[in-house]
Amino acid sequence: MTLILAASEGAILTVWGVSLAVGAVVILVVGVLLALVRRTAVQIETGAEAIWTEGQLVANNTIQIPIFLQTANRVVAGIRSNAIDIVTASKAIEQHAEGCPGCPACVLPSND
Repeated sequence: MTLILAASEGAILTVWGVSLAVGAVVILVVGVLLALVRRTAVQIETGAEAIWTEGQLVANNTIQIPIFLQTANRVVAGIRSNAIDIVTASKAIEQHAEGCPGCPACVLPSND
């Protein structure tokens, strides 16, 4: 048994109209969502570019650390050497002053 439904022309037009309206709303919602996704993607890309740029600057700065470290070590070695010389000279002066009855007369020139 076959059942054939006869639809009126008005019902068909109503279904088509509702279908087109629902389709238009869906397309509009999808368009808004895609625009939001695109805007978020642009923000992420901008942030990633900033991170990349800052990362390159940090990498460039860290490349210089061994060079600066070598220079700093050389300067510190010179300072240490000079400090040892000063300590040695100070000890010599102290030993001389302890054993010399005429200090500071023996060190300072006399005007006689």
